[in-house]
Amino acid sequence: MTTKHVAVYVTGGIAAYKALEVVRALIKKGIEVQVVMTYAAQKFVTPLTFATLSKHPVITDNYQAQSSADDFIPHIKISRWADLAVVVPATTNIIAKMANGIADDIVTSALIATTAPKLVFPAMNTSMWEYPATQRNLQLLEEMGIKVVAPAEGFLAEGEIGKGRLVDLDTIMENIEKALNKDLPLAGKKVIVTAGGTKEPIDPVRFIGNNSSGKMGIALAESAAKSGAEVTLLATVPYLSTMKNLTVINIDSAENMLTKLNDLFPETDVLVMAAAISDFKPVHVATQKIKKTADQDTYSIELTKNPDILKTVAQHKTTQTVVGFAAETQNLIENATKKLNSKNADIILANDVSQKDAGFNVDTNRITVITQNQEPEAWPLMTKKEVADKFWRYYLNQFAK
Repeated sequence: MTTKHVAVYVTGGIAAYKALEVVRALIKKGIEVQVVMTYAAQKFVTPLTFATLSKHPVITDNYQAQSSADDFIPHIKISRWADLAVVVPATTNIIAKMANGIADDIVTSALIATTAPKLVFPAMNTSMWEYPATQRNLQLLEEMGIKVVAPAEGFLAEGEIGKGRLVDLDTIMENIEKALNKDLPLAGKKVIVTAGGTKEPIDPVRFIGNNSSGKMGIALAESAAKSGAEVTLLATVPYLSTMKNLTVINIDSAENMLTKLNDLFPETDVLVMAAAISDFKPVHVATQKIKKTADQDTYSIELTKNPDILKTVAQHKTTQTVVGFAAETQNLIENATKKLNSKNADIILANDVSQKDAGFNVDTNRITVITQNQEPEAWPLMTKKEVADKFWRYYLNQFAK
């Protein structure tokens, strides 16, 4: 999961100690957590315990000493910081205050000021849960778009058996992840993208290569990562990732690319082969720099075919979606369709690289999508970022399982 901010609001019930498990589980997923506690909650679990787990001081008072000027109004700051607000456990009291707009402490003030999604996990005695006013307040929360996860039935703190027990950790985390991933349609998907042109060595200082800048592949990798996928980018060009869910592996030759793909492909969901793989490589690679001589006007290099990476990898696919590129200068649809069939790919993204605005080393592209049993779909000229975003929407609509 990409880095998110979750505000955990702990209120005064015996189930407050279970909120520690929630905070620990969120931290393990790489989510940044800020805990806010009511006065009553502090009677069950100390703020220091939550601070130790979350690595942040716990907010307990709207008027406590602040570390900087921008912390002067803590309930506003935390409300703007959070991507999701989680109330766990939620007592009858906090539910009533949220439903009726009462803001008389740091927790209620922050929750009412929060515009991010809210998740409420009630925990209370069965009689309190069934009380008509509580049920009316719960309905008000639902009408306001606040998600309430009803408590479970089981053994209660009072020694009774009934409905009111806080749901288990798995249920809590499942609801939190769904809320956080609502705008991350590729969450849970593992994606590999290749980018740039491979370099086939001639000697220690020279190589056979091509004009691919890697811009299209990088745009596809960034777009997938922003949509929540765990992305591995195999890049032949320099690129520094700033996203935790985008891992970059530097690749040079076609053989190295194939070796790495053989390792990664079985565990992936989507492979996008945007790299321009050299079709040929030298049969012999000189161990020392080849020197020109005065009596030699020509120099011959014997070439041999590189492995067909797309075809080799795609023949091992099971549930994966395999996407290839066809960079053509003539007969675009015909050549791309042949590539789709011969390589066992699911999608071919074809582009005419003879066009100045859609070839190598430019920021725009004009794509035609080729798939089995469908007419080619031509996309207009767009930036490569726009092409990438449109492609992942296309994948989600047509191929995502």
